[in-house]
Amino acid sequence: MPLARIDLRKGKSVEYRQRVGEAIYQAMRAVGVPENDRFQIFQEHDAGTLVYDPGYLGIARSDDFICIQITWNEGRTLEQKKALYLGIADGLHAAVGIRREDVFINLVEVKRENWSFGNGVAQYVS
Repeated sequence: MPLARIDLRKGKSVEYRQRVGEAIYQAMRAVGVPENDRFQIFQEHDAGTLVYDPGYLGIARSDDFICIQITWNEGRTLEQKKALYLGIADGLHAAVGIRREDVFINLVEVKRENWSFGNGVAQYVS
């Protein structure tokens, strides 16, 4: 049910993107996302088309800045969300060396009826 949109600077290898995707997926699995529920969209940006403040809230960001937006079902606890944020930042640091300061995460929570996984059917609606 989660859909992860991952925006990063152009020029990273396929292997790099795969490792990023796997780290994000494993962090989501750790907070209860079902196995094989993996939908990710990568968007690469030229310089100047991924705009971020390099010092907002006292966090020093570099050009390795990565923006991750996850749309998923509402209902997770604050503790699960915090664990997800930390799991993604730590996982990306371990997988590809991204500085934790460069990991920006935004969660979008939706109702279960807002998904169709194919066939024009709302699979989560009884």
